[in-house]
Amino acid sequence: MPTFMTFIFRLFLLVAGLLFAASMSVAAVFMLVLWGIRTAWARLTGKPAMPSIIRTRSAKIVRPRQAAAADITDVEPKARARQA
Repeated sequence: MPTFMTFIFRLFLLVAGLLFAASMSVAAVFMLVLWGIRTAWARLTGKPAMPSIIRTRSAKIVRPRQAAAADITDVEPKARARQA
């Protein structure tokens, strides 16, 4: 009996894997068809065919604070070294 259950379990996993692969294939073909229609419409209307871009919210860039002239208090000028 355990051999029969193992066979049924493996058969179930095989069918689930085939179903998943088929659904991924259908989704990929659907996306290719949409992309082809979009490209054909762009060419038909004379517009450039731009790639699809997913825009996300831009990250907030933290820049270091610029030092003001009043912030610099202890500076001693150095003599330039002569280069040969």
